[in-house]
Formats: sequence, structure tokens, C-alpha cells
Amino acid sequence: MLNPLDLAGRPGPGACRSTGSLPRPISSPLPRSGSGLGVRRRVSRRANRRSLKMAEAHQAVAFQFTVTPDGIDLRLSHEALKQIYLSGLHSWKKKFIRFKNGVITGVYPASPSSWLIVVVGVMSTMYAKIDPSLGIIAKINRTLDTTGYMSSQTKNIVSGVLFGTGLWVALIITMRYSLKVLLSYHGWMFAEHGKMSRATRIWMCMVKIFSGRKPMLYSFQTSLPRLPVPAVKDTVNRYLESVRPLMKDEDFKRMTALAQDFAVNLGPRLQWYLKLKSWWATNYVSDWWEEYVYLRGRGPLMVNSNYYAMDLLYVIPTHLQAARAGNGIHAILLYRHKLDREEIKPILLLGSTVPLCSAQWERMFNTCRIPGEETDTIQHLRDSKHIVVFHKGRYFKVWLYHDGRLLKPREIEQQIQRILDDPSEPQAGEAKLAALTAGERVPWAKCRQAYFGRGKNKQSLDAVEKAAFFVTLDETEQGYREEDPDASMDSYAKSLLHGRCSDRWFDKSFTFIVFKNGKMGMNAEHSWADAPVVGHLWEYVMSTDCFQLGYAEDGHCKGDTNPNIPYPTRLQWDIPEECQDVIETSLNTANILASDVDFHSFPFHAFGKGLIKKCRTSPDAFVQLALQLAHYKDMGKFCLTYEASMTRLFREGRTETVRSCSSESCNFVLAMVDPTQTVKQKLRLFKIASEKHQHLYRLAMTGSGIDRHLFCLYVVSKYLAVDSPFLKEVLSEPWRLSTSQTPQQQVELFDLERNPEYVSSGGGFGPVADDGYGVSYILVGENLISFHISSKFSSPETDSHRFGKHLKQAMNDIMALFGFSSNSRKEFH
Repeated sequence: MLNPLDLAGRPGPGACRSTGSLPRPISSPLPRSGSGLGVRRRVSRRANRRSLKMAEAHQAVAFQFTVTPDGIDLRLSHEALKQIYLSGLHSWKKKFIRFKNGVITGVYPASPSSWLIVVVGVMSTMYAKIDPSLGIIAKINRTLDTTGYMSSQTKNIVSGVLFGTGLWVALIITMRYSLKVLLSYHGWMFAEHGKMSRATRIWMCMVKIFSGRKPMLYSFQTSLPRLPVPAVKDTVNRYLESVRPLMKDEDFKRMTALAQDFAVNLGPRLQWYLKLKSWWATNYVSDWWEEYVYLRGRGPLMVNSNYYAMDLLYVIPTHLQAARAGNGIHAILLYRHKLDREEIKPILLLGSTVPLCSAQWERMFNTCRIPGEETDTIQHLRDSKHIVVFHKGRYFKVWLYHDGRLLKPREIEQQIQRILDDPSEPQAGEAKLAALTAGERVPWAKCRQAYFGRGKNKQSLDAVEKAAFFVTLDETEQGYREEDPDASMDSYAKSLLHGRCSDRWFDKSFTFIVFKNGKMGMNAEHSWADAPVVGHLWEYVMSTDCFQLGYAEDGHCKGDTNPNIPYPTRLQWDIPEECQDVIETSLNTANILASDVDFHSFPFHAFGKGLIKKCRTSPDAFVQLALQLAHYKDMGKFCLTYEASMTRLFREGRTETVRSCSSESCNFVLAMVDPTQTVKQKLRLFKIASEKHQHLYRLAMTGSGIDRHLFCLYVVSKYLAVDSPFLKEVLSEPWRLSTSQTPQQQVELFDLERNPEYVSSGGGFGPVADDGYGVSYILVGENLISFHISSKFSSPETDSHRFGKHLKQAMNDIMALFGFSSNSRKEFH
């Protein structure tokens, strides 16, 4: 519940003293007087400050009244009432837009106007003495006749309208079901690249016919098919095939016996419950995946779960921190505006034909993960009108609207500059408070319940958790430096991943980070959505910042400042020493974790997907096989490899695992390190391995993966309190090489031919296994691949920079098989 004093963002000092819980505004900067002016000048200055604050308090309160012997003296503040009116108007506009979008999405693939067309058509045939209803209209007419309140003509009109409406609804249901059946077909994905059969072309035409016109973000949701449950025997056989190259003969025989026993005995029983869930629930995986993989995890989110997104690699459009923050925050809010109106286009594959699920966009903003002792929860609000900004250990609440409109970039810059200029010191325990979100979850949950459940702490924590998103004004300078590319990129990656462990709110859906030199980035919490969804937002922000909003010649945001906008508000805390001890413990835990992260982030310039496609192979398969070769050279052995794929062809789909280390990839790697093998033999094995990888990826995308099915069977076994040695062993196997490609989704936003320097750096994540590697990569344009490699210093087996050297060599060695020398690559560039 907002305090009325907060509506203008400037509560009066009297209110702050009396309640002890209201946020405190930043004082307006006043001229400093010389030390020789004496006590009278200092008293005068204090009086000026009091007058200023009293004026702010007077303006903030909507009305005041005084009880006198003559009655009640009522005084209204027109400015405050105006702000209240505009705020209410803004809320009602959003409610109306949500209602309108709900109607449009609810009748898709038809449109609301099609109702009128159908009803007019029915009425026209009735007046032409033709009955299109086969007697149904006459039955409706006879039913209405029993009321006795309508004339004959009225009954005919009402009967026609009712039948027309029913026919319209039936047509919508038929079109929606037909589209769902059509979208359940995935044969097009397994066709040879560049070749499309006549049947697929006909299928595409039918999909487009039933897809309607101008879909909104959530238009296809009810038409998407459910994720199918694979047969237990198929999943078990695929699992055994995936681990064959990783196990000795005796171990594989033992695992085969366990798997076959499971497939015959316990598996079918667990499968029955899973089938039942798939019929009842929208998606048989997603809710359990969110709960058991993310929300029930009791370890730190920082490094282990959260991931990051980097700024443009080479370009910093302005070195003014406040200006970059102004444009960046405004661009994020423009995206939120489009999201609220559902104006973001749904992502479509296969020539803008096949839609992907958009459900993950729903919790992008106004969302926070709330810690619990046994499990966390996700708190999502329909709207939020403020952000919280962290700077030098202090928290500031910044309102996003003024005069009923969104703040302009220059106005946001003004607010950020006010925060940067504020000289106040952090309160006791405030500077390191965010370390609670970086450490173990149970201490944070207990601390939150004990010390943040009432008073000013609750109000301030609510401001953070209910903010649209969190902003950190970092005091360091980061980004790519040509004179020291390795160290600068590694430092940049680590800063985005964990910072100082107490300057990012890791529970928020995302933290927007702006560095002192104008570089920016993002740290995102993982439970509410996967990286491609955050990547979609980030592409829009970078493009809008540089190409739409831009900057003035002096580096400031375009436009004018506005002195009438209330100052940002300092959040007030009362953190006892016991709580500060918990904060220090969490910070120590987080520091140990952060200091153990060995990161290597680098741009690979030798070639990109343009040259890879000239080799007539999949760029992703090329990189994955290079990763297998690099890992073998680095470790001298193969390992279980995780590549993230998506299942968003299905409703509420999230991810599936592609087990990239296959028998085919191992054969290719062994041939590459065998000097007796000819180039022709190596090429043949590469093509076999590449085709196998693409097949595995397609199986994962179309619901025939291995790991999500086995995971859900394991969850069912726990509910039934039955043990499965097979499932227990499968789910305990470590992923020593965890990989993910960051997709470029809005290539039209960046014209790399005209602006080749505006290339993205992608993003990354921490190591999944203590003795393994985490590798993220993005194929940017035609000539660049950015890699992000993470591991742990504490493991004697891993070294991120050593792996990076092996990866570069592996990429070049594979490309050399196709006869492309370094000179020919330069010509291609």
C-alpha cells in the first residue's frame, strides 16, 4: 500500500520522524558558504534547508485541514491532486489495454470484427428466406417465445444474433484446433537443409491460412501443442546410446542391465502418472523444472544460477555514466511498454510460419524471487511505477512517471546524476545488504523473516522487491580494451557475473548495470525465464540506445532537464547488529565463491558463421565439435556434455538437453588427434558427427529428448516413495562441459554492413561442475564468434585460458580440413 506522501516522491520530514519508516528524499544541492561567515550564516543555511523541506512536504500532501472553533479549514494542493489524477488515469489506461488485448488474443485466430461479419451474413440469409442454421434459429425463436416480452421481429433478430455468435465461436474453436494439429507436425525440421518437399510447402500454406493476421505476442498460446511424453523404452535406448562412448565395457553392461530393468518394471508405472499429468497440465515438465531445479535450490544464486549479458563489444556511445543509464533505462521501459500492450511480435520460425511459446515474457518486469527456508517463490506484480538504484552502498527509489507520462531519457539522466552527486553515507548495514541475495538461501530467508517484516525495513525491502527492475551504478570501469583484450574482457565478465557480491540484487528478475565509463550490462535471475528471452530484451535496448535515442554532441541524452521532477528518495533501513552478522557471513560465502571463478571471455575473429556455412555445415554443430576437440586436448578424455536446446515449439516449453558428446563426435575427435588419418577420412567423420549432432538437436526441440523425461520420472518416483537405482545414477552424473549458444533473434535491428563495429559480445554463466567448464557463445553477423569460458581456480584439472587456446586451435584445425587457409579467410572477410 503506497503512502499518500509517496505519490509525489517527496515525503515531508515531519512524517519521516513520526513514522520512522518513510523514505528520505535527497536534499537539493545548496551553495556552500565560507568558513568565516560565522554562526549566523550557518543557522540561516539550516533554516533554508528546513524551508525547502517544508515546501516539499507542503507540495507532497494532497490536502491539509485544521480544526478551529469556527469549523474545519480545508486547503487543497492542486499539484498533488493533479499527480494523483494522472496516476489514476495511467492505471485505468493500462487496465483498458489489457482488457482489449485479452479480447483480441482470446478470439485469435479470428478477430473481433469477424463477429460482425458472421452475424451480418446470418441475418442477410434470414431476410433472404434462407435458413443457414438447419432449424437451430427456429428452435431459439421458440425458446424466446416463452418469455412473452419480445415482438416477432425482435425475436428473429435476437435468434439470428445468438446463432451467429455461436457459429462464430465454433469457427474460432475449429480454426484454433486445426492450427494446433498442424503445429504438432515437425517433419519439416528433419528435412535436408535447403530442400523442402511439396508436402511441407502445402503444410506451410495451411498453417498461414489458419494463423490469422497481425498476431500479438500471446496470440498463438492456445494454439500451441502440448509437449508429448516419449515412450520409456525410446528414452532409455537414447540414454544408453549417449553414454556408450563415456563408459568402460563393464560399466556399460551394468548400466544396460539397470536401464532394461527400469524400462520393463518401474518405468511403465511412473510413465502412467506422467501421462496423466500431461493430459491435465499445460506442460508436464515446466512447473517441476522451475520448482525443483531452481526454486528449491538452497545454494547461492550468484555464479551458480544467474547469468549475464554484455554490452556492444567495441562501442561506448557516451562515457557519461548518468547519460548511458538514462538512455538504457528509458529503452528498457519502452520495451516494457510494448510488452504491456503485447506489441512485441511473437518469434516465428521457418519463414515466419511456426510460432514459439511466449509465456516466459509474462514475468520479465516487476518480478522478484523471494527466499524461503525450504523453497523460494516468485513474486510478480502487474505493474510497478518505480525502480531502485544502488550507488556507493545506498539505495534510491526513482519514480518512472511524471505528469502522467514516462520520464524522458534526459529526465532519467537528471535523476541518475542527482544520485551520483548525493554525498550522503550508507546507513549501518546498508552498504553490504545485497550480499544476502548472493549467499545461501536459508540464512537470507530467516533473516528476511526476522528483520524485514515490519517498519522501515519492510517498506524499503518492498520498494526493492516490487520495483520494475534493479539498477546498479558501478564505480569501476569495464569493457574491451585493445591494449589488453584478455584481462579487460575477463574483468568485465566477472563484474557482470558477481561484481563485489554486494552491489547487485541477485533476486530481481534482472539487474541493469552501468559502469563509470559508460559501459553497461545485465545480470539476470534464471528461474523465471531462459536466456533467449532476456537476450530479446537486451538486443532491443542496445539498438534503441544507439540508433533511436542517441546522444547529444556533449555526450548527454537528447532533450532538456526538468527541475519540477521530485528528487529520488533514499530508502531507510534499521539493520540491527545480529542482522549485520548474517550479512557478513553471506558476503564471506559469496566472496569465496566469486574469487574461485576463473573466467576467460574473448572474441574469435578468424572466421564466423559466414565461412562455416560455405562448408555446407551447421554453425552450431561446427562449434560443438570444436568444443569436443578442445576438451579432449585439454583433459585427454571425453565427458558428459550439456548443450541447452529449447522446447518452445510447445506451450510453456523451456529447455531440453542435447548430449553433444556422441559416439560419432568421439570418432571424429580421435581421428583429429591421430596423425595417420587423412584429411579425407577426417572430413567424412566430421560430416557424420555434424549430421548426428543436428539430429540430436532436432529430437530435443521436438520433445524427444532424454533428460527432461528422466527428470520427471524421477520426480514421480519421489512422490510415490519408490527408489530407482537407474534414475538415481542418471541424475547424479555431472555435466563437466556445459554449453549454450546465445541466439541472435532480431538481426534487423543491427545493420552490420553499414555499422560493422556495432557487434554484440553475447553473455555467459558460471561453471556447472566444480571440475568442469561452462561455455557460452554467440555467432555475431558473418565474421565473429564471441566465447565465454568459466571454470574454478580450485580445480587442478581446469584452466579457462588454457581451454580457450585449445578452442581457438580446434576451430582453426577443423576449418583447415575444408581447405580454407588464413589468407583465404581474410579474403572472405
